[in-house]
Amino acid sequence: MADNKKCLAYITSQVKLADGIYSMWLKFPEDTDIAGKAVPGQFISMYSRDSSRLLPRPISICGINAPDNMLRVVYRIAGKGTEEFSHMAAGDSIGVIAPLGNGFNIKETAGKRILLIGGGIGIPPMLGLAAGIKGDVTAVLGYRDGSLFLKEEFKPYADVYVSTEDGSAGIKGNVTDAVKHYGIKADIIYACGPLPMLRGVRTFAAENGIKAYVSLEEKMACGIGACLGCVCASKEKDTHTNVNNKRICKDGPVFDAMEIEF
Repeated sequence: MADNKKCLAYITSQVKLADGIYSMWLKFPEDTDIAGKAVPGQFISMYSRDSSRLLPRPISICGINAPDNMLRVVYRIAGKGTEEFSHMAAGDSIGVIAPLGNGFNIKETAGKRILLIGGGIGIPPMLGLAAGIKGDVTAVLGYRDGSLFLKEEFKPYADVYVSTEDGSAGIKGNVTDAVKHYGIKADIIYACGPLPMLRGVRTFAAENGIKAYVSLEEKMACGIGACLGCVCASKEKDTHTNVNNKRICKDGPVFDAMEIEF
């Protein structure tokens, strides 16, 4: 969103959920309504204090507390920037631009069977979405191992099933293996995770005539659609560039799975 400006947010809590994975709550200035504007599926850009790291780190929104103007992010240490974040504690401040991108459209969920699919660090945004949907919701979560971070937090909102690559919990295999094994039925699928997982979800949705929306994970530079550093091929022309591309940060990160190529 072009009108979003960098502000200083304060960390109210940070905890380690699993090896290399942290949960952080951020409180925004009282003269903003950042959490009130945020919707599941959007992300925030978080800035390092190290001036040598100019670009912000995009991190998906995991939870929204609008009354207290707070957002939750759950992230994995992937480099020096996120490692720096992991050493912060309650009371520390951090530069943030939020909320960014387009989130999940949940207007059509009434009376529908909803399937949420999250893989790895694509699981956190699914929790925020689960909390915002009322109705028949099932969540299938894919992990590398038995860390199962956030799994218990889904239970108030959805029936939860698990797949693990090493077979240490749930079904050994991937998320679509779990969907097929448990015979899960759905009218709409929302998914976030690595590209191989999303390709499998799109194929499954197409074969079964299910509407599917996917949130793409991508490295970003500006985070506001100006640099064209994060694009994916699309069936329709982008009005910004007049080519068959979509900017993941600005046009996404959530897309109709059948309208983009990945």
